[in-house]
Amino acid sequence: MKELVEFLAKALVDNPDRVRVNMIEKEKSCIIELRVDPEDMGKVIGKQGRIARAIRTVVKAAATKSNKKVVVDIV
Repeated sequence: MKELVEFLAKALVDNPDRVRVNMIEKEKSCIIELRVDPEDMGKVIGKQGRIARAIRTVVKAAATKSNKKVVVDIV
């Protein structure tokens, strides 16, 4: 999951070297924190949050195989 979020975020931003992904795992859930450069925040969120929603949808679809609840947090 971490690699998937990192790949998607790096494809969207102007400063891919400033993308940081932190994964916090629990028993039945997982929190993925995505940190980007403040200048790239708008590109990751998108108009009305559409890109952020799309990233979350893709990650949730990939997480169904592991039967875990995944939350993507853009910090």
